[in-house]
Amino acid sequence: MLWYKSWLETRWRFLIGLGLLMLSACGTVLTYPQVVKLLPLAPTADVSGEIGRRVTEAMELARSYRGYVWSQWHRQNLLQMWAVFAVLLGTGGLLSQGSGGGALFTLSLPATRNRLLGVRAATGLAELLVLAFVPSLLLPMLSPIIGQTYGVGDTVVHGACLFIAGAVFFSLTFLLSTVFTGVWPPLLIVLCVAIMLAFGGLLLPDQSRFTIFRLMSAEAYFRGRGVPWLGLIASAAASAAMLYGAVINIARRDF
Repeated sequence: MLWYKSWLETRWRFLIGLGLLMLSACGTVLTYPQVVKLLPLAPTADVSGEIGRRVTEAMELARSYRGYVWSQWHRQNLLQMWAVFAVLLGTGGLLSQGSGGGALFTLSLPATRNRLLGVRAATGLAELLVLAFVPSLLLPMLSPIIGQTYGVGDTVVHGACLFIAGAVFFSLTFLLSTVFTGVWPPLLIVLCVAIMLAFGGLLLPDQSRFTIFRLMSAEAYFRGRGVPWLGLIASAAASAAMLYGAVINIARRDF
């Protein structure tokens, strides 16, 4: 009953996200031959500044298929879209149902508040796990169509880093949803935090290596420095702490 109810509450956000990410994955693979044709123009491009440096870097990475997939998919398209849907799936909950009587109905079910929140959080995280892996698995499946190959192992590592590190956005939204009664405040606050982190990486490139987005894209693994275990453990601990905080907030609240 609780699992089904949580699925009904989040299914359209999840299905829309899955569809968009799968389409984006297909587009990333199928446009690579066109990107290769544009590479000879790279030396004549007039670029400067941090944005120009990133454009030049993207062109250099695109000279190899693995570099292209990482820069265009794992570092940009997948990361950005997945983070947005992590925030969307984290919204909602008991407080957002309060005005329509939904909270009272949910609390009347034969389950503790801890279990109610646990099921809701587990459902969202399970959906995010699917969003982190399933679209990316299209890469090794579709790459032979354009005469390329991409390792399933790389897909698994990047998916795991995205899910574990990016779960911080879901957990923060989930926590704020137990503080604010509306759906919009948690969503907007976390999106603003994500945007500020992204712009901080552009404005302070020397410090950008410490941002969560580098961890989500598994840049260290891509560049041959191994899996960033310390960062993943810290992210998992932060997510667990925020989810626990959400449970405490609901346990102490009167409805």
